[in-house]
Amino acid sequence: MFGGGLLSVPVNSPHLRKPGSRSVVSDLGELGNRAEEGFLHSLEVNEMKGVTTPLSGAAIMPSPLFLWRFKVLLFFIWGFICSKIGWDSVMRMSADLRDLFLYEAFLYYNPLLLVTMMVWLWGVNLWVFVQANVNYAKIFDLDQNHLTHKEIWKVLDV
Repeated sequence: MFGGGLLSVPVNSPHLRKPGSRSVVSDLGELGNRAEEGFLHSLEVNEMKGVTTPLSGAAIMPSPLFLWRFKVLLFFIWGFICSKIGWDSVMRMSADLRDLFLYEAFLYYNPLLLVTMMVWLWGVNLWVFVQANVNYAKIFDLDQNHLTHKEIWKVLDV
């Protein structure tokens, strides 16, 4: 449809070469011996590569605990920046506009906040039961497929 069959591009085309490899310029009209050209090209590329010793993955990869702490730190920095920007923009409003804005924000987001807090506190309640070794499934007469605090908190993950 777009003329794909009109021109055949050789394997060692400079448009298809790997980054960092030496470009091989050839005439697109020349058919030549493609197997021999590919072999010579691979020899040239291998000569250019230096001998390097592979580094072990453990030396490069930081520990999962460090990565988790770094994510938490970035989350708190992000939260602080968002809170600062939000606070500054609300404080720049006039008093009447600020009262209207906060009233409407409370109306819109209060139900969502209440449901989120209810589910989160439900998970906290079950976590306290587990930490105190209280068999809440037996106390509340639940069957064996009841939710744990981890499963409830997964609901809040977005």
